Amino acid sequence: MSRFNFVVAHIKFIVDRLNKQAVFNTNFKKNEPKAEKIFRTNFQKLGQIVRIFVLSCVIIEAGRRAARKFLLYNAPQLEQMTTSIGKRVNPLSRRPRRQRLVVAVRGAAGSGKSFFAASMADAGLGRLCYFDVERKARLLPGSDGSKFDALEIQHPDELPEFIDWALDGEGREQNYGCYALDSWAMYFGRKHRETVMAVRDRNGDPTAQPTAEELSSDQMIYQEVLRRLCVDSGACVVITDQIGAKGKEDREENEMGRVLPLTSGGLEYFVDVLFEAQVRIEDFKTVRVFLVVKSNSPAFPIGMEIINPLFADLLALINTDSALPITPPPINEVPELLDDEPELTLVRPAGPTVEELLAKAEQNGFSQADLITAARYYCNGQTDLYRLSEEQLIDLDRRLTARIEKEVMQREQSLATAIDAEPVAAVAQNGRGRARRG
Repeated sequence: MSRFNFVVAHIKFIVDRLNKQAVFNTNFKKNEPKAEKIFRTNFQKLGQIVRIFVLSCVIIEAGRRAARKFLLYNAPQLEQMTTSIGKRVNPLSRRPRRQRLVVAVRGAAGSGKSFFAASMADAGLGRLCYFDVERKARLLPGSDGSKFDALEIQHPDELPEFIDWALDGEGREQNYGCYALDSWAMYFGRKHRETVMAVRDRNGDPTAQPTAEELSSDQMIYQEVLRRLCVDSGACVVITDQIGAKGKEDREENEMGRVLPLTSGGLEYFVDVLFEAQVRIEDFKTVRVFLVVKSNSPAFPIGMEIINPLFADLLALINTDSALPITPPPINEVPELLDDEPELTLVRPAGPTVEELLAKAEQNGFSQADLITAARYYCNGQTDLYRLSEEQLIDLDRRLTARIEKEVMQREQSLATAIDAEPVAAVAQNGRGRARRG
């Protein structure tokens, strides 16, 4: 704000200067070039100041937005870092505590895929977040927010940002309990089209197709959307997809021997159960039939047909074969983080103070001058004992202790020598006395 006030004041100063110096006497033509030059120079300075001011505002606003986006998308990581300092993850806390189901529904238009995905809102899982890439959720009842939140994706590049918003950003305040993507084929198709057009422009061939390596690279990049929803969310997910043209797609046989069409997007690798939806006429009534074509759950064997299914019906089938609840228990008995064991460090004993060193020296017959002389010799010429560091005091105390122990040892040796010499002297004196008497 101070910078803004400074710029405004400077602009006012320039304008006043322009008004004063641009006034010239029209009767004297010789002053016209000079006044015009002054006016042009000041006007150029004013333009430079305005450009610098606008550029500064743009840079400040860009930095503010970048910081806000960083904090928005990295808030969970930052919060986890601040709460887990000095702790480590307890692997036992990662055991499954709830049952969830990740389903993909593939079929023709009008087979009931979107209606099935919207049925998650009535399955008791919490609020549904519905990513609408096809922008048809407006036809579903409750999509206006009364039952679930249908988020229209106007451009495919918006989908990863919307998912980050729902999982890690401000969307967490909505307490979403399940997610739906309608449809994966629309998102992957629009993104894959960009690759195809780039290949054709590069080769100059309007019929050129991406190589297997380029298709694999597209899958690794675009499938991050599936990883975020199917893996990172930890919730129940429904993803709709379009069925490929029969006879044109690659094929792979499953364990039942049935030919399973593979989509170029690789959706089947991220889901627990893959259904093929179709419409039948039974007893003059239209019914929706979901056929299991890929399954990782024993509750949904391959070849199983479900008539007019709702997502709650699938959860009921899982509950019969699994002991895990659909909703997680409120309290986890196993702690998620473990305290790190403290590292053992060698704690050095605190050194003596100058007063303690002086008292020790006086008790053993050394003066303060002796300590100063030793400090000057061993402590880089320092003669002020009170300016010695802790390490220097410890070293000086060690040397003083060694000197004291050495003197004590010398006194003990001298005393022992004197005691041993007394009997010998007595014997020698007795021998000289006998010699005189004889």
